[in-house]
Amino acid sequence: MKSSGTVLISGASIAGPALAFWLRRHGFEVTVVEKSTGVRDGGYPIDVRGTAVAVAHRMGILPRLRQAHIDTRRVSFLDADGSRAAVVHPQAVVGGVDGHDLEIPRGTLTDVLYTAVRDDVEFLFDDAIDALTEHDHGVDVTFRSGAHRSFDLVVGADGMHSRTRALTFGPEQDYLRYLGYCFSICTMPNTFGLSHEALVWNTPGRAAALYAVGNSDDVHALLTFAHPEPAHEALRDNGTRDELITTVFGDDGWQVPMIVDAMRHAPDQFFDTVSQIHLPRWSSGRVAFVGDAAYAPSFLTGQGSSLALVGAYMLAHALATHDDHTAAFTAYERASRGFVELNQAQISTGEAALFPTTAEALEARNHRLRGLTTSPPTTGRPAHTALTLPDH
Repeated sequence: MKSSGTVLISGASIAGPALAFWLRRHGFEVTVVEKSTGVRDGGYPIDVRGTAVAVAHRMGILPRLRQAHIDTRRVSFLDADGSRAAVVHPQAVVGGVDGHDLEIPRGTLTDVLYTAVRDDVEFLFDDAIDALTEHDHGVDVTFRSGAHRSFDLVVGADGMHSRTRALTFGPEQDYLRYLGYCFSICTMPNTFGLSHEALVWNTPGRAAALYAVGNSDDVHALLTFAHPEPAHEALRDNGTRDELITTVFGDDGWQVPMIVDAMRHAPDQFFDTVSQIHLPRWSSGRVAFVGDAAYAPSFLTGQGSSLALVGAYMLAHALATHDDHTAAFTAYERASRGFVELNQAQISTGEAALFPTTAEALEARNHRLRGLTTSPPTTGRPAHTALTLPDH
């Protein structure tokens, strides 16, 4: 495959455009198909940490990302009555390195990536893969629009609920590992006077958060709650989702009623399960997967965007340095799987530990938080840097 061939990438969020960038550098002809009508803006702030920062540097986009870095100064954890249980530096919570690791608006990262490749890559917006037929020399693709085209390779970079993965490996439930929580996010007016900070309210099994990016007129709101089974019907039906959220948080105080009401009416509200994707292998024939489609770590690790950037780099490197796709896909997985699994395992030490389900665990968490520093840490979690990038 060295420096030649046509590649179709499904998904234009983070992993897809990042992969397109590196493949074009090595001479591949790249097409990206995206079901949305354009690159999605908005979204909750995301983190770029450890090895992913090195990838951004090699792409030449790091200065733009640093300009967009969100300077969050503190995270306050609140008890059920709204009183403060602990105040810590945000990097102390997530295991980041102040001055190195980045937190940026999701829409900024997607825009920067798209801008870096839009003149060299074909984008097909408002379309999607409907069927894949593999043969000896390529993959015939039928698009939702009715178009038919052939490519040498196809890569699914279309997120945790990947349609490409379902066409290749079968139903999502075979590979989705539910972590016991559901969550909902939206933006709402910043009537709370918050600036450069986050508030996290907890009671056993439930949490609410307000996150002020700078001095914005809006805040990001989050609700998360323990639930014994994935709330599949709430994913499909807005009425069921709103009823579930209202029932779970209906008797809670602090600002929770206001957040629940905002969730019901927000045009940008997003609801999902807290889950991971665990594939036994990341490719099948001429079809491979990268980012959340292959190994979603869940937002509880804060590593989804970083794994997408690193995975795209490693997959492109493998394709550029091996003679055929089978060897390339094997090398990509062999070099990257350990790093991915180490970061997926961070659910026990990352944000997951912030949402205890019992009173005893909540008190233990508060005690642990009080021992953290309000000053920025100088070292991060080893998992974030546990992969050495090969040279492209």
